Amino acid sequence: MSRIGLRPIEVPGGVTVSVDESTNVVSIKGPKGELNQPISRLLTVKQEEGKLSVERPNNLREARSQHGLARTLLSNMVEGVTKGHSKQLDVIGVGYRATMQGRNLLLNMGYSHPVTVNAPEGITLEVKADEKARTTSIVVSGVDKALVGQVAADIRKVRKPEPYKGKGIRYKGEVIKLKAGKRASAKK
Repeated sequence: MSRIGLRPIEVPGGVTVSVDESTNVVSIKGPKGELNQPISRLLTVKQEEGKLSVERPNNLREARSQHGLARTLLSNMVEGVTKGHSKQLDVIGVGYRATMQGRNLLLNMGYSHPVTVNAPEGITLEVKADEKARTTSIVVSGVDKALVGQVAADIRKVRKPEPYKGKGIRYKGEVIKLKAGKRASAKK
């Protein structure tokens, strides 16, 4: 039995939820934007007294597998239209730079050319420089949690952290396990 799927979702004031029962698409509109999510036909979404709940009519395997997922997707949508979602990336390395060029992100990551990352609709990119730590941070924020995560992963893919010095683009708080290199084998 899905424990996550059984919990109701609190819908704060200023957020409107509408369920199209013919297509089973849930639309949530709030102060930061609007999101739509199709839900499996095996599930029903009910709204009552400021709470949203996902119910399944039976215990078939497909219904059980979709139950917790649907509840989590709806919860992320409610959080996104009220607070928003964000991911922070750190650019670490001598000569590695990130700058904004209009709505797009320009990355100088040691290649022969700068790499441009276009911000999709609904995503805002921001660059912050920390003079003390000598790092540059990139903040990816938006309403859709999946899109924020995908854009952050695409930015990280430009130059993943390498295992010897840890240079590259990494998530805030990500721990990179460094290898010893040539000197470790020469000492034996």
